[in-house]
Amino acid sequence: MTQIFLLAIIQGVTEFLPVSSSGHLNLLHGLTDLPDQGIIIDVAVHAGTLLAVMIYFRHDVLRLLHGGIEILSPQSAKKPCENKSAAIQIIIATLPILPVGALLVLTGWIDLLRDPKVVAWATIIFALPLFLADHFRQSNISVAATGWRGAAIIGCAQIFALIPGASRAGVTITAARTLGCTRQDAARFSMLLSIPVIVIFAGLGLMDLIVAGDLTLMGNAALAAVLAAATALVSIHLFMKMTAKLSLLPFVLYRLVLGASLLYIL
Repeated sequence: MTQIFLLAIIQGVTEFLPVSSSGHLNLLHGLTDLPDQGIIIDVAVHAGTLLAVMIYFRHDVLRLLHGGIEILSPQSAKKPCENKSAAIQIIIATLPILPVGALLVLTGWIDLLRDPKVVAWATIIFALPLFLADHFRQSNISVAATGWRGAAIIGCAQIFALIPGASRAGVTITAARTLGCTRQDAARFSMLLSIPVIVIFAGLGLMDLIVAGDLTLMGNAALAAVLAAATALVSIHLFMKMTAKLSLLPFVLYRLVLGASLLYIL
């Protein structure tokens, strides 16, 4: 129960912040005697954060769903639609990570990237472009204004999220800020972009859970999901408030200190 609590809190707090949730989860096992939680609990905490982001951005999610329907509707093929454009951007930004992620899983390279030293170096290295993009790039446009090209660039940047420590939120926000997007809009798009990836990941894990038929495991997974969802809601709210008033420098400094401390310890 202690491990489930820690995993849920870590996932909930870090999933949408530019500090890497996967990196923190890997460090929990790399630096402690706790065993690997297994794919089921990992999926459960991701499902919890998925629920949180869909609740917090429920209006945007409904808008994207409406846009998806517009894409499939022959009658609206030639009609300009803001919802449809937003849905197309999410689709374009999601596509690059899928084949690369599948390749890393099939070849076994994904396991090699879970090394604590990889997490430490990625934490430091990817903090630098985040600082440069946030501090020096002027921001006065929305992600929507960047069109499909902007979505493609952000999507390609998301590939780096497969490296634990790089941070999915961090690399996507960095790309959006480099394009000149406002801090709040970059954070919002990054969170919405997490939905398709988590849906795919959680869906595959849910099938494994059903096949296992372990009631105890199901109960633990449900508890982990609820805890992660509650924590993520608070984290999302505070982060969005912060992006409206402050820079991302505190997260950059945290990453540098964390990465350096890990390298010293390891």
